[in-house]
Amino acid sequence: MEEKKNLITVNIDGHDLEVPSGTNMVEAAALLGKEIPHYCYHPKLSIAGNCRMCLVELGMPGRDRATGEAMLNEDGTPKIMWMPGPAIGCGTKAAPGMHIKTDSPKALESREAVTEFLLVNHPLDCPICDQAGECTLQEFSSTHGRGYSRFIEEKNVKPKRTRLGPRVTLDDERCVLCSRCVRFSEEIAKDDALGFTDRGSYSTLTCFPGKELANNYSLNTVDICPVGALTSTDFRFKMRVWFLKESNSIDFETSVGANTLVSAREGKIYRVKPRRNDEVNDTWMPDSGRELYKLVESEDRLSNCAADGAEVSAQDAIAKASELLKSSQGVAVVGSGLCSVEEQYTLKAIANSVEAKGVYLVARYGEADGILMSTDRNPNVRGALMTGLIDGLPEEQLSDLGAKIDSGEVSAIFAVKEDLVAAGLSEAQLDKVTIVYLGAHANATSSKASVLLAGLTQFEKSGTVINQQFRIQKFHRVVPGPGGTIEDLYALASIQANITEDSFPSTVGSVWKQLGAVGTPFAGVSFKSLSDQGQLLDASAFENLPFKEGESLHFEPKREVAVAE
Repeated sequence: MEEKKNLITVNIDGHDLEVPSGTNMVEAAALLGKEIPHYCYHPKLSIAGNCRMCLVELGMPGRDRATGEAMLNEDGTPKIMWMPGPAIGCGTKAAPGMHIKTDSPKALESREAVTEFLLVNHPLDCPICDQAGECTLQEFSSTHGRGYSRFIEEKNVKPKRTRLGPRVTLDDERCVLCSRCVRFSEEIAKDDALGFTDRGSYSTLTCFPGKELANNYSLNTVDICPVGALTSTDFRFKMRVWFLKESNSIDFETSVGANTLVSAREGKIYRVKPRRNDEVNDTWMPDSGRELYKLVESEDRLSNCAADGAEVSAQDAIAKASELLKSSQGVAVVGSGLCSVEEQYTLKAIANSVEAKGVYLVARYGEADGILMSTDRNPNVRGALMTGLIDGLPEEQLSDLGAKIDSGEVSAIFAVKEDLVAAGLSEAQLDKVTIVYLGAHANATSSKASVLLAGLTQFEKSGTVINQQFRIQKFHRVVPGPGGTIEDLYALASIQANITEDSFPSTVGSVWKQLGAVGTPFAGVSFKSLSDQGQLLDASAFENLPFKEGESLHFEPKREVAVAE
């Protein structure tokens, strides 16, 4: 009811619309399904108002200068006084009684003029531009351009292939001086490295002397560049964007759980970009998370299962692993914060079935940056807590497990996605136990495993993870795994079924029929019904856990930004 009181009525192209006070007209028009073209405006950055593409006609109810009384038409409706010139929609805030026209002849003529000026020096090189197919200048020029050029002079040619930093390349002649990249660097990344030099047609984007665009968020400038000026050095000229298929995923490098779009074609991944989720990451992601797709084809990738040093089929490896875990008297389970909720749930069932002497999770900690890199560098520690796989926070070193190996209490270890040597165990300790290893990459543990199950990366399977907000989010399979690998969830479910001699769900959907049952922390949730924005879970049971300082930091999406006067 209070929110309703704060709404005001504006009129857009003859339609009355209730919006919160202060809403800019670009966003207000979008609520009616109308697009006001723009280049410099971005919903997560301050208003610059320098591209002038979002010009609209603006009018306000008139008042008599002498009396101050409202001026009315003959039918009693307010008389609207239209401004003689157009106004920018992005910098125009909603006010009571405001009227705008987004598609009037004057507004369309103004945009044609802006487009014509933008194309005066812009190269007509769409066929070879990396941005072709997702370029707003390309789109808007076809709608708001003249269709021919009146410019007969020689174009002002600017520098090409300019290195702004280790990951960003600039084609300056394509720049429309929208300043999105400048504002992002200053306001979001807090790295004031970019600016413009010279004036008029000679204005050039560059780095300040002694600086370069090298922060861990530099590639976000490429994402928000409306034209082909800023390009990713890694993705540059590798694939036409219209050939790519995009899949929703999650950044697995921290507990923030930034939402991503992964682009692939014919089984090969070409790039990772952020996906908008105002409750988690706005529209940003760290550069380091974009590199994770390279793990799919890394040199240390495991592509075949093995038992006792010999290559075997996946089914034979599963059978051997099941027999070994079932017959061993002292089994310890080492899970991972890199596993999905479904995998952790199944691993918990295995630990119960073998009466594990201990269940461990390996912690990864780093320095939080206050934006999208949290202290906890595991994507799914909260999932391990909520599935009951662990009952406390993980440790970086497996000292307790090492003591149990030395005492003889543990004679076998089932390790999933974790290198036990990197987690603090010595190779001498590993020589004392029998190891079953499930993972996607070779390491010191996989080399000593009696049974090796070659698993998948996050890009080759679907599932869910729970971020630091205790928001459960889902990710989807992007590409298939190598021929000799096996899906992690299927391998775990098959091992559990072999140990108990009873069936166990082996797909994400079937696992959720158990996970989402009444009385569980996930009651009412299912993978199919879970929205792309995720869902917050009740985390009251874990409020007193001593999370490290910085783990709860996440980018605050509801912040005030400056608006052009």
